[in-house]
Amino acid sequence: MDRRRFLKTGAGVTAAGALASPAVAQGKIAWNLPTAFPKNAPGVGTNVQTFAARVAAMSDGRLTFTVYGAGELVPSFGVEDAVQAGNAPVGHGPTYYAAGKNPALHWFTGVPFGMTSNEHYAWLRWGGGQEIWDEIYAQRNLKPIYSGNSNTQSGGWFKAEIGSVADLSGLNMRVAGLGGEIYRKLGVNAVLMPPPEIFQALQSGAIDAAEWVGPMLDQAFGLQKLTDICYVPAFNEPGAGLSVVFNGDAWAELPADLQAICECAALAAALEVQAQFDYFNTKAMADLAAQGVRFLPFPDDVIGALKGAWAEVQDELTATNPDVAMVRESYDAYLAQARAYAGAMTLPLIAGRL
Repeated sequence: MDRRRFLKTGAGVTAAGALASPAVAQGKIAWNLPTAFPKNAPGVGTNVQTFAARVAAMSDGRLTFTVYGAGELVPSFGVEDAVQAGNAPVGHGPTYYAAGKNPALHWFTGVPFGMTSNEHYAWLRWGGGQEIWDEIYAQRNLKPIYSGNSNTQSGGWFKAEIGSVADLSGLNMRVAGLGGEIYRKLGVNAVLMPPPEIFQALQSGAIDAAEWVGPMLDQAFGLQKLTDICYVPAFNEPGAGLSVVFNGDAWAELPADLQAICECAALAAALEVQAQFDYFNTKAMADLAAQGVRFLPFPDDVIGALKGAWAEVQDELTATNPDVAMVRESYDAYLAQARAYAGAMTLPLIAGRL
């Protein structure tokens, strides 16, 4: 790949082929930035727009991004492929949408019974997670930057109540990440589909249940119009990290100050989106409950079965993939400490105010 082409042309892809546009004019760089989400979707979509706006402001227009929503330039699950191939200099989304390349990528978004959003960033920033992330992504000539987290998600919208593990058998369910693998072990036909397809699939009966994000986004997608049963929380997805991922050659061509601006803008967007999810999930849950939505806890036997399935899944992946073994060693070491801390500090505080 010609490293300097990113400073000569913008890049994006469509079904018709590559879209190229001048990227450098009077010392200014303009790049296309595809995201895996609808670009106006609350939280996950506005996250990347916040990033782009802050980069433009802090660089005084020297570096700008044109954000394209899912499917406008590349499919939801093809963003990292486009960036790796050099068809886009940068993209946005959750790492687990590209986990077909390497299952270790799941740990940089979130895994079942894993870290909360705050714990996840603490591990990335201080626990060696970012260094491992950089090492694994360098294998594909990519540079990842953390840009936020959805916080604890909803377990899913179901057409019928789940009274026991037996009720899961044979269900068709939209579920992302390694949550799909643990549900499959319990007899669920777990499918992953792009976010824009979820409503229609649940409405048509193609799926019986759907796990998307949480009250704010679930309400925005209208899932409450299709069923009034929502199980919480998502043990399969306690949080989902977002990232901005650069092609390694494109990143290397940026001056050091623009690299620093991108990193600072991503962190600013991360703090904003976490607060956005916290605030508007609270509002949306209250609104949905007032409309008659029932937020139900999973039965104890379902939780236990999911936890058992997770133990099997992560051990299977660890045995077959050295990158999973590497990331899991670091992740699990901090998770054990985080659990002990939360048990002593956070959980009693929350319990005391209930």
